[in-house]
Amino acid sequence: MPAVTVEDTTTLPRVPLPAPRTVRRRTRSVTTAPSGFEGEGFPVRRAFAGVDLRDLDPFIHMDQMGEVEYAPGEPKGTSWHPHRGFETVTYIIDGTFEHADSHGGGGTISNGDTQWMTAGGGVLHIERPPEALVLSGGLFHGLQLWVNLPRAQKWVEPRYQDLRARESVLLASPDAGALVRVIAGDVGGHTGPGSTYTPMAMVHATVAPGATLDLPWRPDFNALVYVLSGAGSVGIDGAPVRTGQLAVLGPGDTVTVRGAVRQESRTPALDVVVLGGLPIREPIAMYGPFVMNSRQEVVQAFDDFRAGRLGAVPAVRVPHGDVRGEARGEVRGEALLDTAGQE
Repeated sequence: MPAVTVEDTTTLPRVPLPAPRTVRRRTRSVTTAPSGFEGEGFPVRRAFAGVDLRDLDPFIHMDQMGEVEYAPGEPKGTSWHPHRGFETVTYIIDGTFEHADSHGGGGTISNGDTQWMTAGGGVLHIERPPEALVLSGGLFHGLQLWVNLPRAQKWVEPRYQDLRARESVLLASPDAGALVRVIAGDVGGHTGPGSTYTPMAMVHATVAPGATLDLPWRPDFNALVYVLSGAGSVGIDGAPVRTGQLAVLGPGDTVTVRGAVRQESRTPALDVVVLGGLPIREPIAMYGPFVMNSRQEVVQAFDDFRAGRLGAVPAVRVPHGDVRGEARGEVRGEALLDTAGQE
């Protein structure tokens, strides 16, 4: 169950009804996220696996972390590792996570909080459960999204945004059958707290069984719907979706999501994250923790990292293990993705 809930959705401001002659988006594809492990071994679903980057643009990568109920001693995170050329958005639905970076940013996020880290020209950071959670175990569930930066902003100074759960804008569908949490962007005149270099929107919606949510959506944005849990359908064509699936939608100005009448007992409603952004349409060269515009820029990022130009691990926050070895481990076995010929 998401941590941010409302006892009576009828008390919330409403998502506006679709305007006359609105164009409801159709579903272009539905893919199922494969499962894997990240960092020191926490389970993830690779939400964007198998989807063309041109359909994802400006997004690069997204992991659903958990949902998992850890036993004492089991919670895991990552060691110190570098990033350059993009932004990470970490949204904790349930549980607690700690972040720290070499630029002085970081903190603890829990139960509906979001942290937005702009790596820009380069930063080292770490993500891990707090010691108390490692000792006690407990529920952990969240998302990490990578948002590309355009060429002109790849080298901006790193920055950090700490967004508390209470800052999310809470809305309801016109019949109050859906609870909408706006984390970033504008939805029907209601703006979330996230400040982004790349124009985008991020929404977490809980749709009751049998209910329909029509979200107004900028026509110049792409539209992605990822199912955190439950079952339902997406788009005016009603394409069926379930836990761990991503729907890519076509053009239009409204995103439609419906909750299936029958849900599994452990998922009483359909929970989705809706993402959209203004495509950057620039070449992408990506390897592990670096997202740049050319192969040479990726090589330069590795050189800068090895030379210590992406920052240093703060002395008061010594990691589990060697930062350089961990960074090599993060990208081991990955191929350099170069889409320089794609526009």
